[in-house]
Amino acid sequence: MIVVGTPGDRRADLFGAAARTHGLGEITVVPWTHVLTGGPLEFSGLVRVDSPGESSEADTLLRGAGDPARAGGGATWYARFMAGLGRVASAGGELLADVAEIATMFDKRRCHAVLEEAGIPVPGGTTVGSYEELREQMASRSWPRVFVKPAHGSSASGVIAFETSGTRLRAVTSATEDLRNSLAVKTYRDERTVSRLVDALAPDGLHVERWFPKASVAGGCFDLRVVTVAGRPTHAVARVSRVPMTNLHLGGERGDLGAIRGRLGDRWDEAMDVCARTAACFPGSLMTGVDLMIGTDWRSMAVAEVNAFGDLLPGLGALDGSGLTTYECQAKAIAAGWRSCAT
Repeated sequence: MIVVGTPGDRRADLFGAAARTHGLGEITVVPWTHVLTGGPLEFSGLVRVDSPGESSEADTLLRGAGDPARAGGGATWYARFMAGLGRVASAGGELLADVAEIATMFDKRRCHAVLEEAGIPVPGGTTVGSYEELREQMASRSWPRVFVKPAHGSSASGVIAFETSGTRLRAVTSATEDLRNSLAVKTYRDERTVSRLVDALAPDGLHVERWFPKASVAGGCFDLRVVTVAGRPTHAVARVSRVPMTNLHLGGERGDLGAIRGRLGDRWDEAMDVCARTAACFPGSLMTGVDLMIGTDWRSMAVAEVNAFGDLLPGLGALDGSGLTTYECQAKAIAAGWRSCAT
């Protein structure tokens, strides 16, 4: 079995262990750097595509030379990543994730359009090409609060939670003024600074979402990362944060999922159904990572994003009580005969 990824990366190691446990044998890791530099490719059997995100060398090949911590460069990254995926798809073998579906998941604008067409609840969205256009769109739509997201970004890179009230404004982001990603979330209130940030990110494409007020628990607001395997929700983690971005690497913490399930009651089944219907939009992908928001009324829901590589959740047991990890559930599904049903 082939894994296109990064040798020594946690994802490859964890999936490799799961593959052995479930009788799939040893995996062979083909580095993304090999794919992106045009190395010869010829696959047979099953092929798993993993994230290139843990490799600084792959990042240079995808975005060009520069500080790996910088925000931006998403359009170049996306174009080169898709070219690499095209090479993988043409190399033979049977992919466990459909290339066209990965392309959709990595374009927030297209992903929201697909979900909306399928009747999946999503926040209202639009695209803008500048700070001036952002303010115009917010005014015309009566949206005082929005999330501004690079169309092809991940891990909250360059994401700005932006709100206005009269002449006052506030922007919360992990991006520094020189467009570097920081683990310390910052707040800007100076319009000149915010305008410069938005205009610097705009050439790569911006997806703007109407702010969906999220429910809160002790510790802050939360959302759910729900992993689906073979179309079924198998794992969930509550990500709790005192800032608008709930990403764990930005200070978010794992919340008490049991307490949240108890508070939701029958709505928990509805939430899992939303995630299953979201996964059904990507039938060629063995796994999806669905970011589901629960509203402040504990009744409304909306899908914020769908992640092609959203299964790195060490130590998280399955919802069915089996104790299986995200990777073990995938290996089990493969061993049971799961194959892509993308057309």
